[in-house]
Amino acid sequence: MAKISNLKSPAIAGVVKKRNVKEDVMNILIKNGKVWNGERFLFSDVFIRDKKIEKVEPQITSDADFVYDATGEIVSAGLIDMHTHLSGISCESFGTDPDLSCIPFGVCYAMDCGAAFGNKEFAQNFILKTKVFSPVAIKNNHISTETVRKMMNEYGEKLIGIKVCFDDSQCDARGVTPLLEARDFASANNLKIMVHCTSSPVKMTEIAKVLRKGDIITHPYHGGKNSSSDNNFEALKIAKEKGIIIDSGLAGHVHTDFGILKKALNLGLIPDTISTDITCKSAYVRGGKYGMTMCMSIFKDLGMNEEDIFRSVTSGAAKAACIENEAGYLLPGRLADISVFKYDNEKYDLTDNWSHQRVFSDKSYKCTMTICNGAVVYRR
Repeated sequence: MAKISNLKSPAIAGVVKKRNVKEDVMNILIKNGKVWNGERFLFSDVFIRDKKIEKVEPQITSDADFVYDATGEIVSAGLIDMHTHLSGISCESFGTDPDLSCIPFGVCYAMDCGAAFGNKEFAQNFILKTKVFSPVAIKNNHISTETVRKMMNEYGEKLIGIKVCFDDSQCDARGVTPLLEARDFASANNLKIMVHCTSSPVKMTEIAKVLRKGDIITHPYHGGKNSSSDNNFEALKIAKEKGIIIDSGLAGHVHTDFGILKKALNLGLIPDTISTDITCKSAYVRGGKYGMTMCMSIFKDLGMNEEDIFRSVTSGAAKAACIENEAGYLLPGRLADISVFKYDNEKYDLTDNWSHQRVFSDKSYKCTMTICNGAVVYRR
C-alpha cells in the first residue's frame, strides 16, 4: 500500500468539486515510481511546486507538503479520453457526470463527442478539462449543420470538431454523400471529423478514402456490417497510411467485437487513442467499474504492450486533439496533471454483443491518485 507522509493539510479523499472551492497550493513529491512521461518509461521521482512540475529525476530531496510513495506504481501524465458523453453537454439520455466518470480513472482531459447543449463557461465549471465535438444530423442522405453552428458560437475554441453518426440504424444515410458534405463543412471551418462507423451504409474503405489526415474513425473494431475486418482490415491499413486517427471508442461490450479487436492487434493495427465512450448507461455498470482503467486493461489482456497503451491515452490522444502543448506529457515546466496507477486485484468481466467473445481478468489497472492543475483531486 502506498505510504503518505509529511502532510500539512488534509488529504483530499474521493473527488472534490471545483465549484466555489479555493484550491490549496501544495508542494508535492511523488517518490519511487515508474514514470510515463508521454514518450517513455523511466524510474524517477516527480516534484511539483506551485502547481507546476519542477523536477523529474531520481532521488529528489526537496521539502514537500505532501509525499507519496509510488513504489510498484505507474506515475503517468494525466490521461486523455478522446470519446465521452458528459452531463449538460451531450444529450440528457447519455450524459454522465464529468468529474465522477473521469477523475477516479486518472482522466484529466476529455472530449465530449455529442455537444448539443451547454457552453464554454459551463464546461469550465469542472475539475475535468474539456474540448467538444458537436453532432451533425443526417436527414434524407444529407447533413444538417444547424446544431454545429450554434455550438461553434457557444463553445468557441473549445469546439474542435464535428461528430458524424454514420450508422443507418440511427440516421437516414444511404451512401457516402453525407460524409463528403461533412468533410467540406469541416474543411471550411477548420474542424476535425469524428465518424461513428458501426452499421455503416458503405464499406469502411470508402470512409477511410473520404477522411483527411487527422480526422478520426471511432468504434473501428465493431462487429456489424461493413466491418473493418473485411479484406484483412484493408480500411484500417488505408487509414494508418493517410494519418487518420483510429480511436477505439470501446463502449465496453457495445461497440466492440473482442474477436475482431484481437485479430487487429495481432496484425499491429493498434488504436492511436484508447477511449471509453462512457455514458450514464455505462459508468460503473459494465462488467466492473467501467472507465478508462478497464479499457486499458482490456487492451493489455488482448496483447497490446504497456508503452503503446499509455501513449494512446496521453501523448497520442493529445496529438489527436491538437492539445499537445498543454496535455499528454509529464515534463518539467508543465502544469501538473498526473495520474498514478497500480496493476492489481481489480476484476472485470465483459462479453461483447457481436460475436459473444468474453474478456475477463482478476487483475487490472486501478487509479490510486489523480492530480489536476497541481492539486490532489482524487485518492484511493
